[in-house]
Amino acid sequence: MKSKKLALPILVLALVFAVGILAGCGSQTAQQSTPAPAVKDLILATTTSTQDSGLLDVLKPVFEGKTGYNLKIIAVGSGAAMEMGKKGEADVLLVHSPAAEKALVEEGVGVNYQLVMHNDFIIVGPAEDPAAIKGSNSADSFKKIAEEKAIFVSRGDNSGTHVKELAIWKNAGITPEGAWYLQSGTGMGATLNIANEKQGYTLSDRATYLAQKDNFKLNVLSEGDKVLLNIYHVMQVNPEKFSKVNKDGAKAFVEFMVSTDTQKTIAEFGKDKFGESLFTPDAGKNEADLGK
Repeated sequence: MKSKKLALPILVLALVFAVGILAGCGSQTAQQSTPAPAVKDLILATTTSTQDSGLLDVLKPVFEGKTGYNLKIIAVGSGAAMEMGKKGEADVLLVHSPAAEKALVEEGVGVNYQLVMHNDFIIVGPAEDPAAIKGSNSADSFKKIAEEKAIFVSRGDNSGTHVKELAIWKNAGITPEGAWYLQSGTGMGATLNIANEKQGYTLSDRATYLAQKDNFKLNVLSEGDKVLLNIYHVMQVNPEKFSKVNKDGAKAFVEFMVSTDTQKTIAEFGKDKFGESLFTPDAGKNEADLGK
């Protein structure tokens, strides 16, 4: 009788052991289907707005978890990010200065160039609005600021935002100069803080403004111009020009940014806190149709 009583527990243990082995094999097969990257470190050079808005804080762990890469983010102005690309000091770029980006692609520095998302630029300033720009379009707003010699804080860093600002001054027929025109030489978040301290105006991307608006007292005073459209692209740094760039990692990041799951994340980013998305996903769209 004892032998019969022992038989059942032994059989159960044998089954558990067998299931464990099968599960282990399945896990091993899954791991083998996603091999670890040969070169794990991946350098992303990007604009400060993707960092200051908090978007990359959300996307970075997802990308690393899916691919096994170690994403090193260097957030500078788009101009500086593209300079890194030109020197082969970054593997992949996420920037928002379309004219300069296209030139980079034409030079053969950037490849696998993809549209990712957009938002818009806004002109912000103190509630008192000393130049009375509220409701004016961007060019008229800049004219009024210059005429009033009201404080304006420029990024002054060749970023996508700075390039857009200079284009608006040109459209307004004004060369900004004088004690009223300050250049911060810093990122968007820091520039907004300086504008707040000086009670001046500045041009900002909407995402950074919304993400950090609790830190300052600046109001949105001019918005909605088509020229204020702010478009982001991603691209690999050409491995044929720079043999040391992480080709596979850069390709994986581009594919990640335009993937359906990531585009859904971008579409939802900010809604829980601000009641609106900070970016509009655009992968697969015709860029000429944006802002219509």
